[in-house]
Amino acid sequence: MPALKFEIKRKCEVCGSIFIAKSLDSKCCSEKCMKVAWKRRKDEEKKQERLKAIADQVPDYRDYISIPEAVAMYGVGRDTLYRLIRIGQIQSINLGARLTRINRKDIDKMFPKRFEKPKKDKDLVPLYNMEPENCYTIGEICKKYNINDSSVWAHVRKYSIPTRQIGNYVYVPKSEIDKLYKSL
Repeated sequence: MPALKFEIKRKCEVCGSIFIAKSLDSKCCSEKCMKVAWKRRKDEEKKQERLKAIADQVPDYRDYISIPEAVAMYGVGRDTLYRLIRIGQIQSINLGARLTRINRKDIDKMFPKRFEKPKKDKDLVPLYNMEPENCYTIGEICKKYNINDSSVWAHVRKYSIPTRQIGNYVYVPKSEIDKLYKSL
């Protein structure tokens, strides 16, 4: 990633201190904070994998599920589920110590499932109007945001922003460029 020709002040996502970003993607102020952020991301990924494994093991035909299964399937906190049982919004059965089962239909009405099937790829691809009136040229982007053209090209490639060439001019959608450089 090329160095920026301008200064962006950001707040570190780990320690909260203000720093000047060295690149457009900088989120941490130091190497130490980057390692902490990386560890947090990896721990969160492991937790999500564990929850997905628990949710996948629950058969669809069971009407009553355990509290840990409900936490994994619906992303609701354990304390929240016990509070809803206590006030009577969720029907439950207590089969003994650590054997509380809750009605799946009640939870379905209150909370969406955490792990839904992914949407089709055609739904995820944004459509762009690449007409020249809805786009910037590379020169216009350089003048408007006071950035070197090599930096603009690096960002276009890095973020897979679509381009269209007409004659000597290369057009890039205004919406994507404004979204990318909105903090300037």
